Amino acid sequence: MKVLLVSMPWNLLETPSLPVATLRVVSAQRCRGTHEVSDAYLNLAWAEYLRSATDGRIGVPEYDYVANVGVWHGMGDWIFTPALYRTPDWRRDRYEAYLKRRGVHPGASLEMAEHTRAFIELHAKRIAEEAPDLVGFSSTFQQNIPSLALAKELKRLRPQTTVIIGGGNCDMPMGPAIHRNYPFIDYVMSGEAEQSFVDFLDHLDGELPMSEVRGLSWRASNGTTVTNPPAPSPAMHTVPAPDYTEWFAALNASPLRDTVRPRLVYEAARGCWWGEKHTCTFCGLNGLTMKFRSRPAEQVLTHLHDLVDRHRVLDIVAVDNILDMEYLRTLLPRLAELNWDLHFYYEVKANLREDDIRLLRRAGLVHIQPGIENLSSRVLSIMEKGVHATQNVKLLRDCEDHDVTVDWNYLYGFPGETEDDYAVVLHQLPALAHLQPPGGSVRILLERYSPYFQRPELGFQERRPAALYDHVYDLDRDQLEDIAYQFDATQCGIGTDYERTVRTAIASWQQVYRASSLVARELPDRTLIIEDRRTGWPARDLKIEAGPAAELFRHLRTPHTIAGAARATGLTPQIAGGLVDEWERQGLVFHEGGRVVSLPTQRPSIKSVTDR
Repeated sequence: MKVLLVSMPWNLLETPSLPVATLRVVSAQRCRGTHEVSDAYLNLAWAEYLRSATDGRIGVPEYDYVANVGVWHGMGDWIFTPALYRTPDWRRDRYEAYLKRRGVHPGASLEMAEHTRAFIELHAKRIAEEAPDLVGFSSTFQQNIPSLALAKELKRLRPQTTVIIGGGNCDMPMGPAIHRNYPFIDYVMSGEAEQSFVDFLDHLDGELPMSEVRGLSWRASNGTTVTNPPAPSPAMHTVPAPDYTEWFAALNASPLRDTVRPRLVYEAARGCWWGEKHTCTFCGLNGLTMKFRSRPAEQVLTHLHDLVDRHRVLDIVAVDNILDMEYLRTLLPRLAELNWDLHFYYEVKANLREDDIRLLRRAGLVHIQPGIENLSSRVLSIMEKGVHATQNVKLLRDCEDHDVTVDWNYLYGFPGETEDDYAVVLHQLPALAHLQPPGGSVRILLERYSPYFQRPELGFQERRPAALYDHVYDLDRDQLEDIAYQFDATQCGIGTDYERTVRTAIASWQQVYRASSLVARELPDRTLIIEDRRTGWPARDLKIEAGPAAELFRHLRTPHTIAGAARATGLTPQIAGGLVDEWERQGLVFHEGGRVVSLPTQRPSIKSVTDR
């Protein structure tokens, strides 16, 4: 049997598709070579097509804009609606009105949409000529409409080709809803598919009844959709490393190869160990597969060695939702010893110690997403984040000290938050000028599977499928309820006016960061000299004389209450409180929620050196 696995736009151009590359290996290993399995990276083909069709006006930057910014607005899906519905400018008025209301630039999306039908027809014809028995689509984020458009045209040209779609967009109830509404999709697979996909191939070979393929949606004789029970989550050590050979071959043969910097994608763990205990209230990830599972460190090392050696690429994106804390003891020290000069992107929890950050840097985890989200302890408590605001600030300071890039957004709009929660933070934001600011400030979305979605009594009692779906799907409200991942709800938390205040403060932070530094030096007699070169503050060198005050300041490198820090350094709470008040006035400490943490780094960051 000939099997083709397809990755459609808008998968990032710089990374291969992990699901496609993993299922390819699983199929080859477990089906004992009885099937011919190949990949098609039509996201790359789409970028090539656009550049050629527009004489270079639309290239990689324009593609990336849709992939990264458009994902929150249904932009990439809308672009392919003319191909799916065979109608030029399909709901263009709704689309443009939506973007205008949100202040989002359409980029090149309007011109892109003019080319989708021809692109889909071209590649459906090419695939039909190859006569595959099975075509499988992996759909996550903005890949639904592009996948549906190609599937529909392929079935028109070659009805005998079996079509199946799976991926993050197909978790229940979204997957069965796709199956109900699009009759040219023969099957939908929901959930983790490493075993289910092999079982499905066995079914097509006549070796397994359709009812025994876990997570499969199929049609009964009367045309209704039947969905089998979900598959159990596999242990991570049973999931093979992906095979990116075909992706690299496609990229190396592409006219875009000099404009795309390839990065490997790797998965060491699934689920979230924090979410098993306290799911963050706004988080819709891992809704059906929260149980945390990770690979043995030795297997991770073997996989990484093989991938790096085969593809000669050191940039790696880990798609784990959270770092296994055991890896701080097992995996990361080994990576640090190897001295591979890796450039790892990893999601972590924010309560890491400075020694942990130092280890991350040595092991190559130089770009992290720590889930900081906010700098108000009360708002963080509403989120169920399990960290104090001063821990978040300490992490930013430690990452600045060890040249680790931090990727985070400032979130607001939580039920129960107040302007007072933000006022105490905004007052101190100028003191954080030298620390890495958030990439943006945004009101939270209501996501399927999040506690806020599952439990309306937490605050979001009225909801409807997000407005973006109105210019994407031609479905009624009931069907959209099942197919949507994002939902609109009554606004909670701070109001629109104060929201502008927050966003303005964050934007100011972003503007001053590159030219700001705050560094503490220790003299031989233990006197502290603090060199303040933050934008918005007077350029000055502050001195804290050796003695109890300097010891208190050192002690506050770790967040403490004033009373606790006073006890540790032999000061009275009154004297310690007076010193903290003065340091807060000078912007040398962050004081929030009853705890205090010092702000100066211990050495100039790479940013500070190169920008001066």
